[in-house]
Amino acid sequence: MTKPLKVDEVWMDRIASLLNEMEFGSLSIIVHEGQIVQMERTERKRYENTSSNTSKSGKPRSAAAGSADSVASGPRALRKSGSS
Repeated sequence: MTKPLKVDEVWMDRIASLLNEMEFGSLSIIVHEGQIVQMERTERKRYENTSSNTSKSGKPRSAAAGSADSVASGPRALRKSGSS
């Protein structure tokens, strides 16, 4: 049988604090045996479109075109950098 969730003022303050600091993102609350045990916050940063993100024609550059600011990740990136 499931236990009812226990949320006291301390957890309510923690949840409110994490949400108030966030502009874009998500908050995951992990519950174990009817009690909150962990919170995970994923935050996104959004930036205005600047001239560095547009090509000479005024059209936005695609990620596939590759820019100097691109950061490769994953197993292929590790192999390219010489690490294994």
